Amino acid sequence: MKIGILGSGDVGRRLGDGFIDLGHIVKIGSRNPKQEKITKWMAKHEKVKVSSGSFAEAASFGELNIIATLWAGTDEAIRMADPKNFAGKVVIDVTNPLDFSKGMPPRLAIGHIDSAGEEVQRMLPDSKVVKAFNTVGNPHFIHPDFPDGPPTMFICGNDEDAKKSITANILTKLGWETIDIGGMEGARLLEPLAFLWIMHYFRTGNGNHAFKLLRK
Repeated sequence: MKIGILGSGDVGRRLGDGFIDLGHIVKIGSRNPKQEKITKWMAKHEKVKVSSGSFAEAASFGELNIIATLWAGTDEAIRMADPKNFAGKVVIDVTNPLDFSKGMPPRLAIGHIDSAGEEVQRMLPDSKVVKAFNTVGNPHFIHPDFPDGPPTMFICGNDEDAKKSITANILTKLGWETIDIGGMEGARLLEPLAFLWIMHYFRTGNGNHAFKLLRK
């Protein structure tokens, strides 16, 4: 499958690694497709089909698209990509609405009565948006290895078939237990959960933690 990734930061490139491991073809979209971090990433995968391009080129290329931009640039990236290039497609939203304007640690820019996930779905009304990968650090996206077994990937979205497809064809194959918490309004819970992960990271200086739902 062709995967278009909007965002060339650590999150986007790490997800690209994961999709390549699953045998997919990846194009990363960026404002500057020839920047060094992208060319180095592509060189690492020189034996497989990877490419870079504009946001619009990545969105048009992808049969499945990923939004992995910093929240402050998400609206502009989607406008530059053109929502028409996402129409009818499943889109994984990895964003967290973080506000860095007052320094570190960041604050949540949206919460309680709205979410980044819901905003992305409104920006892409003809797409099937699924919130995923936002509650864990990117080094653990692929085959997370923890002493007590795989962590839980919580997801949400309005399209049931899209969530089932992402779970079966991506998350399970990347080593995750997945729990669907419902419609995209569930992002109002998942984004603060991500903020809990972030605050623990800042307090400990260590990103080797993840969430797991325990059952009895």
